[in-house]
Amino acid sequence: MDKETLQRALPDYFAPWVQALGLQVEAFDADSVTLRLPQSDQLSRVGNMLCGQAMMAAADTAMVLALINQSGAFRPCTTVQTNTNFLKPLSGQDALVQARIVRAGKTLAFGEIDIRGAEDGKSACRATTTYALL
Repeated sequence: MDKETLQRALPDYFAPWVQALGLQVEAFDADSVTLRLPQSDQLSRVGNMLCGQAMMAAADTAMVLALINQSGAFRPCTTVQTNTNFLKPLSGQDALVQARIVRAGKTLAFGEIDIRGAEDGKSACRATTTYALL
């Protein structure tokens, strides 16, 4: 797997509104993928804070890319459960969205996502996810 293949998966497998987030593959390893979510006025609310909906969409997208990375190819899947905790506002900086696969079986995959400020490194959001592998 390489960054270019993961980056190309965004227009291949995700809706245009997800592509509009401007996500960029920053890094990956055997169990995780890290995306950069650029700060923008369109994804911010009062006080230049990144909105929770954008963080949740980026988290879900990053986990699907982590599954692609781990399996070596796209495998149809669907989100079964997401639990999201917003820890602090993220303002005036890009977000780094790191999705890590905790366990992937034959029919289910479990993951954890940490969203932190690209400049300060502080966690702003943590999520856990469950996916059905189809």
